[in-house]
Amino acid sequence: MRTKILATAIVAAAALTLSACGGSDDGGKGDNAAAEVKGGQRSGQAIVLDQAKAKPDLVLTGTDGKKYDLLKETEGRPTLLFFGYTHCPDVCPLTMSNVGLAVKKLPKAEREKLRVVFVSTDPARDTPKRIRSWLDAQGGTDFVGLTGDFNTIEAAARPLGIFIEKPKKEKDGSITVSHGAEVIGFSPKDDKGHWIYTTEATADRYAKDLPKIIEGRNP
Repeated sequence: MRTKILATAIVAAAALTLSACGGSDDGGKGDNAAAEVKGGQRSGQAIVLDQAKAKPDLVLTGTDGKKYDLLKETEGRPTLLFFGYTHCPDVCPLTMSNVGLAVKKLPKAEREKLRVVFVSTDPARDTPKRIRSWLDAQGGTDFVGLTGDFNTIEAAARPLGIFIEKPKKEKDGSITVSHGAEVIGFSPKDDKGHWIYTTEATADRYAKDLPKIIEGRNP
């Protein structure tokens, strides 16, 4: 088992260090938008970006085996985006399960508006079928799961300030998968990323903030 720490450029600028998953053994700017970075790793609060990030122009394969165009499918919808992998021993399942618990507390109308998108950083092992089963196990039966070409995925993550590295097979047979572990929230008002959640964000935090994000307001 190996774990690496990867800091995102956008969050490193706020003097924060973020955790990333390691190896596995089995081979909208709202009306009250802020101009400063708020919250952070200690509290698990949303970090409000001074400069919003463009949503990636990304077309990958969904868990139904069909092509999924991120821009088209999430246009005008509040969206949470997370890059991770299903063999992750800790951060990825915890993050997705926390979001899943929060989403279940939302009224049906709000749940139908929200899109939660999981993009694999280990696409060679993360098949559509495996991702669907894994997301369902985290409580994300309505979550979108995407896999595809690694270079395409890495290129989409980079402008967001999320650094991922190509999975590496170690001498002992384990596989190291290193990636930034942030959830980025995109506003339905302009389809841009305004909010970041670190690994310390709890299910309660997401439950409190999601109604505002769905409306395109700062948490």
